[in-house]
Amino acid sequence: QEHLVESGGGLVQTGDSLRLSCAASGETFSSAVMAWFRQAPGKEREFVGGTSIGWGGGETYYGDSMKGRFAISRDNDKNLVYLQMNTLKPEDTAVYYCASRRGLFIYTTAREYNSWGQGTQVTVSS
Repeated sequence: QEHLVESGGGLVQTGDSLRLSCAASGETFSSAVMAWFRQAPGKEREFVGGTSIGWGGGETYYGDSMKGRFAISRDNDKNLVYLQMNTLKPEDTAVYYCASRRGLFIYTTAREYNSWGQGTQVTVSS
């Protein structure tokens, strides 16, 4: 399992951008599927996006409401994965979690991931 620590959350205004980071410590980071989820108060944990080495060398996949605004990238040399969030909206307010699992497939359900960070709060004011 990976030990994951998120950072970069904060309070921003509508339309702003924010970049979250997830630092992983473990020997399998370069081959792990890394994903971001978020959870707003009273709601279920929602898939934001994920990145995998994939069959062709690398792929990313996003939740429908995040496509075009969010981007995930990873630095395998530094064991870091990033979530760049642009054009933020109040409905993006949530605790954002980094998660990982072994394998190649980017699952969109939280139960498929066995390592989780503690989360970082993102609040978007209107």
